[in-house]
Order: sequence, then structure tokens, then C-alpha cells
Amino acid sequence: MAFKELGELLDETLAIPIKGTVYTVPAPSAEIGLRVQAITNAAAVAADGGRVDETILSDAAERDLFRDVLGTAHRQMVADGVPWPALKHAAITAMVWIAQDQDAAEAFWNSGGDPNRLAPNRAARRARPGAANSTQSRGSTSGTSGPKGTPRPAGKGRAPR
Repeated sequence: MAFKELGELLDETLAIPIKGTVYTVPAPSAEIGLRVQAITNAAAVAADGGRVDETILSDAAERDLFRDVLGTAHRQMVADGVPWPALKHAAITAMVWIAQDQDAAEAFWNSGGDPNRLAPNRAARRARPGAANSTQSRGSTSGTSGPKGTPRPAGKGRAPR
């Protein structure tokens, strides 16, 4: 069995619809991909309160990031007068695509960038058909008696601290 051409296996573009126009974001170069990975990792470390190499998140490093991640689509968006919030959302979506994958980028795009809309909340999970029966509670095991007040056998309680 021989390796297939990679272009036959991967869709190396991201299609972003804005106001009736679909902009095609090409795959980034390896250099841009590695830079996005480094920025994403640094942002995660910073969010956890860790120390980050400030050159990765410097203004100079970020200056052309949106242009770089959008590639030729950036030029088209600017020429078409795409508003800043839409261009910014498209660029961050492209970064998610580069750092993760197409599905994550689509979820981010469709959330409007709102992290609360990315993960279903408790109400949304309850609203799904069959959701109430999908997980059963084990009940509390922290009491001193078994079911219906039956004494628990010796040695089966909490371990002393």
C-alpha cells in the first residue's frame, strides 16, 4: 500500500461566510502554523497564571497575525470593507482552525466567539430528548447507614483522617 497524496486527504482551506460572501482562507505556511501554536500555548499558560515568554505575545509578534492567519482572504475582506468585528472573528476562527481543527473552528464561529455558547449548559443538556434518563445518580454514600436505615457493617465508614 502506498501513501496517497496529502492533498487528496485534507481540505486545506477554511470557508468563512460574511454578509453573503464566502471568503476562502488558505492553509497557513508551516512558519505561521508554528507561530499560532506557540501563541495559543502561551495564552493557555498565561490564563493558568504561569509565566510566559513575552516575546511570543509581544505587540510586534501580534502586529500582522490576523493578516497572516487569514492569508489572501484578509486582503479581500479589507477591500470589501468587512467591519472590524467580523474580520477579528474570522481571524480568531482561523487561529482555532490552525491550532485545533475544522470542527473546533466551526464551533467557535457559530458561537459568535461567546465561550458560554461553546459548551452546552445544564439547561441545554436537560432540554435534549432522553437527557433525563441518560445518567443515573448513584446517590449519597457519605451517611452512616445503608439503604433504608440498615446499619452499616463495621469498618465500612469513612477512613479516619
